This record gives sequence, structure tokens and C-alpha cells, in this order.
Amino acid sequence: MYTFFFRLVFTRMDPEKAHHLAFRWIRLAARIPVLRTFVAAALAPRFKELRTEAFGLRMHGPFGLAAGFDKNAVAIDGMAMLGFDHVEIGTVTAQPQPGNPVKRLFRLVPDRALINRMGFNNEGSAAVAARLAARREIFRTTVGVNIGKTKVVPEAEAVADYVTSTERLAAQADYLVVNVSSPNTPGLRNLQATESLRPLLTAVREAADRTVTDRRVPLLVKIAPDLADADVDAVADLAVELGLDGIIATNTTIAREGLGLTSPAELVAETGGLSGAPVKARSLEVLRRLYARVGDRITLVGVGGIENAEDAWQRILAGATLVQGYSAFVYEGPFYARAIHKGLAARLAASPYTILADAVGAETRKAATA
Repeated sequence: MYTFFFRLVFTRMDPEKAHHLAFRWIRLAARIPVLRTFVAAALAPRFKELRTEAFGLRMHGPFGLAAGFDKNAVAIDGMAMLGFDHVEIGTVTAQPQPGNPVKRLFRLVPDRALINRMGFNNEGSAAVAARLAARREIFRTTVGVNIGKTKVVPEAEAVADYVTSTERLAAQADYLVVNVSSPNTPGLRNLQATESLRPLLTAVREAADRTVTDRRVPLLVKIAPDLADADVDAVADLAVELGLDGIIATNTTIAREGLGLTSPAELVAETGGLSGAPVKARSLEVLRRLYARVGDRITLVGVGGIENAEDAWQRILAGATLVQGYSAFVYEGPFYARAIHKGLAARLAASPYTILADAVGAETRKAATA
């Protein structure tokens, strides 16, 4: 039903306008008590065997919404209503910014992919912090806050820019993510180099500890799939050294490999980050490499090309405690999270593992000893 509706209606709309339309519907449904209860009952079933603990936080399950969908923290309850076990909002920057000029979002339907060059369009960390502080929770969910660099801020002043957002948002975040991997802010990916990343992560950690004194806010870093293997190892080693709580692997890619179906050449040629099915293989490869390097010392979050329960299960076996989706939500529709939860529960039941945590990294460990 959704596939038919998607192809009939949404594929004929501008992708960004279709996103805003769907977003409004989700927010509206979450405001209506009877409707939201019915929707949550249908789309957000709970499976006790999928209960997950990550960086000290307990969640209904391992599957969450990746950053980029709810940039301004306006639909957290709506996304929880649809079954996401955690919602990562953002990317949020210290200063409000409109993002890059439209048109900046493109569907590659045959390849089940998206290209975006949104450019961190958001209302700024002060506005988002105020909204989070005023939020009255309807559905209990974990809220991550993803922060990035304001475009107009020079690279030399990036640390101070991130610290400003941290000071405003850390108190409202269940966990905090430093995004240094979007391809759509000039110079941002340079911050993934360890000589730049070390002072940045250290300053954000100190700012979070200084701002929030009654608990430790978990801190993660999100990396790109385009990093060389040696650089992936370097980030992993740095994360362990600094005592980071997690690494998210991966963001979108600037590569165009994997577009083997019938997407129009003019769309493939668009600049921006590619997400969805074509990034699946590299994201899984990076995840396996990270887990082989850090083991259970750091929580890993797998994202990139997770279309179904089998993709999520493979990320867990590779080393991910949490998994996230976004692009496939566009193609799979409102039953996306429900299908993944049901599929994960079935796979766990058919596996030799009693609880989901036992499956984390099992295949990577097996490969290492083979």
C-alpha cells in the first residue's frame, strides 16, 4: 500500500517538499491522543528480548532514527510513535543557518538511495535547546543530539563553535554526537584528522562535564565511510584513548560506487552525500574494522544502507550495539521500524544467542579467530 502511494504521489513531488509534508502528518498524529495511541500500538510493538543498554542508557530496542530527519527537535514523539527506539536530532549548529540553496535533495529510486547537500539547515543550538527544555514527553525514548560546525565559522574557530552548542544542548541530551563527517559543510571533514579531532573532542567533553554536573553525558563521534582504513584505525585508537562512549559508522559518502541500476545520470552527477543502499557495503566494512580494533571498550552504532531486519542483524553481528536508519524510511514508509523489530526478534529466536547483547560482534570475533 505504501509503495503504491509512494510511487503515485511522493515520487512526483519535490523530495524536500514531500519530506516536509510527511513530517507534518507525523507531528499532527502525535498531537491527537487517541490516534497516537492507536498508531503506536500498531507500529511500535515492544519485544522484551530486544531491550538494549548502550552507554548506560536503557532502550526498548536497538533501532533508532539517524540524524538529519528531525533537524530541529520538533517531532521526537512522532518518531517514537512510529517505533524508533531512539531519536537522534540535528545536525544542530551554534548559529542558525538556512543551509545550501534548493534544490538540494534528490531521490535515486531505482537504487533506493538519496543524495543530499542540505548543508546543516537548522534553527541554531539556542532555539533547539529551548525547544528540548520545554518538551513534555509523550512517548519515552532516548534523545541524541548531533552537533556540527556553523558554515560561516572558519575551521580555526571550529572548536569554540562546537563548545557553544555543547554548552547549550548537553543538559537536554541523553547522548551527544560530534559530527565531523558531513560532506556538505566546507572543511568539516578535515576535522576527522586526529590532530584536529583530539582537541575538538577534548574541548566538547570538558564543556559537557562543566555544563552538566549531575550526570555524565555520553559523547560519540560520527565518521565518514570515505576514510582510509588507516584513518579509521586512528579514530578508533583516539576514541579509546580519550574515553569516548561511542562511534557512529557511517555518514553519507561522496563516492558514487554501487549505483548499478537505472538512476538517471544527471542525478548521479549531483554533488552531495550519497546515502541508502549503495553505502551499505562500505559502512558494514568500516563497522567490522572498528569492532576488530576496539572490541567492547566503545559502543558502536551502525548506520548506512539499513533497509531491513537482515541488514540490522548483520550490523549487530558485526559489532553494533545500536543501529540507525533514515534513507530507507523514505522508501519503506511508516511500517519500517515495525518490520525491523519483528525481523530482529525472529532472527534472535533462531540464533544461538539468548539476548541481543550476546550477538553483538559475534561474527567479527569469529572471523578474527578463524
